[in-house]
Amino acid sequence: MRIGGLQKLTLLDFPGHVACTVFLQGCNFRCPFCHNSSLVLGTDSISEDEIFRFLNTRQELLDGVAITGGEPLLTAELPDFLRKIKALGYKTKVDTNGSFPEKLRLLIDEGLVDYVAMDVKNSPEKYAETAGAEDVLDAVRKSVDILMNGTISYEFRTTVVDELHEVSDFEAIGKWLAGAQRYFLQGFVDSGDILRPGLHAASKEKMEQCLAAAGQYIPNSQIRGL
Repeated sequence: MRIGGLQKLTLLDFPGHVACTVFLQGCNFRCPFCHNSSLVLGTDSISEDEIFRFLNTRQELLDGVAITGGEPLLTAELPDFLRKIKALGYKTKVDTNGSFPEKLRLLIDEGLVDYVAMDVKNSPEKYAETAGAEDVLDAVRKSVDILMNGTISYEFRTTVVDELHEVSDFEAIGKWLAGAQRYFLQGFVDSGDILRPGLHAASKEKMEQCLAAAGQYIPNSQIRGL
């Protein structure tokens, strides 16, 4: 496995759990605002053995493991990796861009994941531009349907970039995801490691307008980190 990093403690990445975060390398999207571009493009990796040495020493301190990327579902070894984590008694969360619905369904059906956080990049009309990838919307729609029609806990989330998002986009997203369990708007942060420099966070006023537009259709909508 191509593991790009390990955050040994997070109280934010896995709602309701004290967790660590494992970063997997590689992504099939090229979102211009991506703040983990070194993971998308590939960096030096750490070993799976190192991850499990750490997890074996933290069973009394942590109760969850969040898997992020990149795009974790690109990794063929992910199901076996999750089986090993579950065997240690941890809850698992997976972040995804939603472009691999059948892989997502298999993880859920086998009980390998307890919580899914899925990025929704933009309104359907602007999806390819914002994701930096063509012909992905049908797959993303299928993943949305799997989560919304299933029983697993999940959230949808959108990183709001001033140059890429308008308030009207969030009305379209709200109509698309109407009735979702949870929807979060996240402010863009320039980490210095983004794919396209020169992008900016939306103002607080614009973020609140976007929230109001989506919240008409998704009552459990919030701004995260503002």
